[in-house]
Amino acid sequence: MPEAEQRRTFETGIEAGRKAIALKPDRPEGHFWLAANMGGLAESFGLRQGLKYRKPIKDALETVLRIDPAFQQGSADRALGRWYFKVPGLFGGSNKQAEAHLRKSLQYNATSTVTHFFLAEVLVDEARKSEARAELQAVLDAPLDPAWTPEDQEFKAKARRLLAALR
Repeated sequence: MPEAEQRRTFETGIEAGRKAIALKPDRPEGHFWLAANMGGLAESFGLRQGLKYRKPIKDALETVLRIDPAFQQGSADRALGRWYFKVPGLFGGSNKQAEAHLRKSLQYNATSTVTHFFLAEVLVDEARKSEARAELQAVLDAPLDPAWTPEDQEFKAKARRLLAALR
């Protein structure tokens, strides 16, 4: 997808999230998808975008946790884990917090390929390679979720590459 189209897609998602929040502020969906689209924009378009959205993303995800921590199998904890891993420490990032949120997310879906992969990245960054290998093996051993098969296959491929790089 061309960059301009990708940016418009995320911006449309952000606006939809804001509208959903305005209609039903006590529901997790709008808050989660607002954060997800801001996060996509931040990851796709560099540090400047990331810094611009870091507080609203975190606030939205923390709101989801207050409303329904189990929403979409612990997705807010998974996303907060990613937030803490990706945000520079100077701006609030923390591998310790990332790990805690990712492990919390696994309580809602113990076979989540994306969560195990994200946790492995944190552990690699912390030079905890044997633990990272175990998380990557968990990605490879996880069954394909019928609702997320393409994503599961993508994370299994990423896990194979990262595992090979750790040997």
